[in-house]
Formats: sequence, C-alpha cells, structure tokens
Amino acid sequence: MKTTFKSSENIRFFAFIVLFIAGLLNMGSNVANAQSKPVKNIVLVHGAFADGSGWKPVYDILVKKGYHVSIVQNPLTSLKADVDATNSVINRQNGKVVLVGHSWGGTVITEAGVNDKVAALVYVAAFMPDKGETTGKWVAAAPASPEAGFTTPDEFGYVYFDPIKFHGGFAGDLSKSQSDFINASQVPIIGKCFEEPVEHVAWKTKPSYGIVATEDKALNPTTERAMYERAKAKITEIKGSHVIFISQPEAVAKVIIIAAESSTR
Repeated sequence: MKTTFKSSENIRFFAFIVLFIAGLLNMGSNVANAQSKPVKNIVLVHGAFADGSGWKPVYDILVKKGYHVSIVQNPLTSLKADVDATNSVINRQNGKVVLVGHSWGGTVITEAGVNDKVAALVYVAAFMPDKGETTGKWVAAAPASPEAGFTTPDEFGYVYFDPIKFHGGFAGDLSKSQSDFINASQVPIIGKCFEEPVEHVAWKTKPSYGIVATEDKALNPTTERAMYERAKAKITEIKGSHVIFISQPEAVAKVIIIAAESSTR
C-alpha cells in the first residue's frame, strides 16, 4: 500500500529538514570559531644567571595587549628540575600556551614543549638542541667572545657569569647601573646542567620562532642562527645584547604575539 503526505505535511517536513541542517551548520561554525581563537596564555622561561623578573618589560607589554602571562622561576639545578618547574606552570593554564625561553631556557622549552598544552615555541637568544645534544655542545660551537666568561664550578657545583665581564658580555646595551643590579642578583646554574642531553624535542612537532640577538656576546649570534635554521624556525633578527628581552622588549613581544596569533586554542 502506497502512503502519500498531504501538501501541508510535506512543507512542514521539508522546513524541519532545512532548519535542522542550518542548525548543524551553525553549530559547526561556532565550534570552528572557538577552535580558531588565538592563544592567550604566554609562559616565559628565564635562562641562567638571571631570574624571571627580567621578563617584566615583556610581561607589561603582553598584559596590556590582553594576554595572560605566567613566568617560571627555574631552580637551575638540573634540566629535569627546570622542565618540571615549567610543566607545573604550563599545567595550570586554562587552554593552549605559547612557551617562550631565553638562553638556557631554550633547552628547557625544547623538553617541556612536548606538553600537549603547548601550541608554539619562541626562542629568545636561546639554545635549541636536538635529541641527544647537550647545551654545552652549542656553547662551544663558536669561539667565545672576549667580553664573555664564566667562573669554574664552586664547591657546590654552581657556575656564575664572570662578574667582571658581566656588563660587556651579558648586558652590554643596558645602563651600567641596571647591569650592575642584574649582576649582583644573578642566579647561578649548576654546571652539570650544560652536560645533560636532551631527550624530547618539541620543535620537531610544534611551530617555532627564533630571535637572534645580533649583538650577543654570551651566545654567538651565528650559533643562534644555525640552530634556528636547522629547526626551520621562523627567524627574526633584532639588534641587542644577550638580554634583548630587557633592552628590546617591544620587538621581542611582537614576535611572541605573532606566535600567539598564528596558533589556536
């Protein structure tokens, strides 16, 4: 027996189908929009000889732009300890993260960046080692600048940036008084950290950005560029010393913002 619908019933049925499909399309659009929102969480990781307070100029710029910024205070006692400290901060974020590392902090974010919450990596005058490589390998990759120097490990294993060479070798584009304070408050690192090989390499699977500090005396700019090019990172060159995040915060923040806007939550 063949069943037929009345004309009004057909109209209502097709109207329902049209509305249902429109609802699904709208839902899909909302989901896509939610997923395409840029990352708003920034986690900043300091390197050796300086603590997280050096990020304040960059922090101020990013916060004014509406970003949620967190700063890791690395213990600088081992690579694992610093990676654990960084992951602790990452895990507290609500959503995806752009992870930023300076100097030794680059080695730290290379390991910690495999965290599922990390959307992109930014290396600021930083080490960018591959699996099995040590930071020390890249310290020795180019002749040391005469302006730079490190102390030998003390009785506790800590290494300092040579206080006599600190201004010229570490913070040459800061005022002498500003450099003197950072020198007096510098945070030493256990020397064996530089001998610890990297086990996980986030930059192989995450978008990466590298800032070359062209006037860097602590880490040769040629070395920075070589690591970034090998990793196929998006490279920005900025005139400044090793502490370029203090002396050129606007330029550094701009790269971080590009990384955030190019990533999604």
